[in-house]
Amino acid sequence: MPPRARSAWLRTLGLLVLILAAATAAGLLVGQLFPVLAATALGVVAWHYWRLRKVLTRLTARQRLAPSNGKGVWNELDRLLYRSQAEMRGRKRRLMEMLRAYRAAATALPDAIVVVERNSQRIQWFNESGTRLLGLRYPDDIGTSLVQRLQPLPLAHWMAAGRNAEALETMSPLNPAITLSLRLIPYSENLWLLVARDVSRLLQLEQMRRDFVANVSHELRTPLTVIHGYLDMLDPEEQPDWAPMLAEMQRQSQRMTQLVEDLLTLSRLESQDRLQSEEVVSMASMLNTLRREALALSQGRHDIEVDDAVDLDLYGSGKELHSAFSNLVSNAVRYTPAGGRIQIALRADDHGGAVLQVADSGYGIPANHLPRITERFYRVSTSRSRESGGTGLGLAIVKHVLNLHEATLEIASEVGRGSVFSCRFGPSHVRRRDDAADPARDDRTTSTC
Repeated sequence: MPPRARSAWLRTLGLLVLILAAATAAGLLVGQLFPVLAATALGVVAWHYWRLRKVLTRLTARQRLAPSNGKGVWNELDRLLYRSQAEMRGRKRRLMEMLRAYRAAATALPDAIVVVERNSQRIQWFNESGTRLLGLRYPDDIGTSLVQRLQPLPLAHWMAAGRNAEALETMSPLNPAITLSLRLIPYSENLWLLVARDVSRLLQLEQMRRDFVANVSHELRTPLTVIHGYLDMLDPEEQPDWAPMLAEMQRQSQRMTQLVEDLLTLSRLESQDRLQSEEVVSMASMLNTLRREALALSQGRHDIEVDDAVDLDLYGSGKELHSAFSNLVSNAVRYTPAGGRIQIALRADDHGGAVLQVADSGYGIPANHLPRITERFYRVSTSRSRESGGTGLGLAIVKHVLNLHEATLEIASEVGRGSVFSCRFGPSHVRRRDDAADPARDDRTTSTC
């Protein structure tokens, strides 16, 4: 108990003792001890009930009542209640100021913010951008169903996914020229936050970038072909002193040609929303092709193993899949020192899908580089990439090819121990291999070169 409260409590007890002692003395003087004590006790109880009524009045009153003066326990209780009420009013005032600041910030956001009730999907609140981007009207749309209010948008199935709903790109109900990116964010047990962002400018810039890369890459093809042709016509034996320079010029021109081809491939993949054509891709033939390419690139410097122990084929674009797998194999050969081991394996997973793995015993990739390794032109080691002749676009091409096939790329790596790149395909892109229709049956067992 605080010292001030203890002092008030002791003072009140002392006063009660003095009152009872005085009543006892008065009762003895008049010869009526018990009646006097009873009357005094009733008076003390009545006084305490009166002070209790004042406390209840303070608790229920809406106006601010100043605490009464005095040093007794009831006065101390009065003072503590007054202080508690003042602190509560201060906290309420600060909370209201914070709420106003948060609402002002949400109102000023360029993105549309809509608070939606989870079960009924009814609108609870929205900012001014909700009117500008979604056409919501205040206060008419408060309490209405969001799905019905934004009827042209495909929201019913999307919102049913709840926490698993991915970002949805759709046109604005007010202006078809505006593209919105919708995100659903559960931020409490009963409320969701719908965030709508205008991404029209971003999409336009992205399309401009793709067109620029495609056009520049296409225009570079002709001068590079001319330069490469003239370099092939030059005979180093006629000018022995020029031989090193000609060899370097040929190497760099070939690298530029490969860079242009990769840029064109990446631009074409980025512009596709789905595969142009799909077919059953024979993985036995694919693995044999990958083995031949790895042997040609390795020139006998690596131990290359191909493992095809499952009777599975993939359904998709054979050209695109070969481009992705070939990039993984060539990276494994480039970034594995001589004498290292490279394994290409096709396996089934536990969910009816298939996994193509390319494992090597090369340099490995530091963990901090793994989240960005599939970005275009991202390099773990610039000098090593230049020495190997890489363009920095191979893994970006792999990622886009796998996205078109609804597949994922998983990367596990440890510095000094090598890397494992796994292309994981779902059951919809896996087919059981028909032995009778597969002429490459004899070549799909494990082979080591």
